[in-house]
Amino acid sequence: MAPRIVVLISGTGSNLQALIDATHNGTLPAEISLVISNRSKVFGLERAEKAGIPTKVLALKPYTSAGKPRTEYDADLAQLILAAKPDLVVLAGFMHILSPAFLDQFPNTPLINLHPALPGQFDGARAIERAFEAYQKGEIKHTGVMVHRVIALVDGGEPLLVREVEIKPEDDLAALQERIHSVEHVLLVEGANVILKDLTKKDA
Repeated sequence: MAPRIVVLISGTGSNLQALIDATHNGTLPAEISLVISNRSKVFGLERAEKAGIPTKVLALKPYTSAGKPRTEYDADLAQLILAAKPDLVVLAGFMHILSPAFLDQFPNTPLINLHPALPGQFDGARAIERAFEAYQKGEIKHTGVMVHRVIALVDGGEPLLVREVEIKPEDDLAALQERIHSVEHVLLVEGANVILKDLTKKDA
């Protein structure tokens, strides 16, 4: 039976699409068993549904509107994922900071995240924009993409794979974003494979 992956998204799902394509062409020997979004009506959900993958939406706003703490949302999100019995959880553009209330539910299940920056640089939101601004100021000469393990510290987990991305003098922000996204799509699949191969070794 193929390993089961749950993917968390918040937007258009281009990285989700890279994972879907990889499961279909055999470069990622796994099954995406569930896609969860914290936002409704995003294109990533349509991508999953087109591929025949079950989807769920769990938004934070109903919790905060009812005066419930974020930790309650995180605990419910964890239970939703655990019900799908994943071997791996992938955050693919998931714009929600996960608390220990979530992470503590996965002592043995690996969680990985994709971040469009090098380790220790531009953690958090708008990483590509901030890297481009830093390049224009002469503070950096290149940026990058990493796949890392998820911990409570935002984008602070152990890097599994890191790839530098060139910033060209003629680049505008859109050109840099496109170059980074093309690297992201490859690196995320590679990162998932690293984890799955490690799991196979442990099971052997």
